[in-house]
Amino acid sequence: MRKKDKEIQVPEKIGEILSSNKICRIALSDGDAPYIVPMNYGYIEKKIYLHTAKVGKKIDIIRKNNKVCFEVTDSIEELSAEKACNFSTKYRCVIGFGTIKIVKDLDRKKQALQILMKQHTGENNWQFPDAIVEKTMVLEIEIKSVTGKKSGF
Repeated sequence: MRKKDKEIQVPEKIGEILSSNKICRIALSDGDAPYIVPMNYGYIEKKIYLHTAKVGKKIDIIRKNNKVCFEVTDSIEELSAEKACNFSTKYRCVIGFGTIKIVKDLDRKKQALQILMKQHTGENNWQFPDAIVEKTMVLEIEIKSVTGKKSGF
């Protein structure tokens, strides 16, 4: 990282950012064309869980290339100033790399959906009917590396 004073070096802080937000942008590579998509997610123990439809562009790309980059940003606040060049932004963000795979086991899919719902609602006692879970695609990102950055904190 170029500006070491902005680097978040404490792994627990990175985990806090990943655990407390709702939208994760995943970047995939479709041959020589990048593809990025924002998604609801749940995070636990160096894994990110996402849910989606069983068909679509991102699924087609994942089936060809399971390498992924992801980004989560929070605490975004514009810091205004008298002069244009003095404007700034207060934020914390996390960028990471990993591999993404399709979760096929019904019980693991339910666990992943529980993690996702807990992140979004604070509750972890949701019921997921088998018929609905079978129709739902669940993705798991195994985080290989991650960095954090902050400004204005």
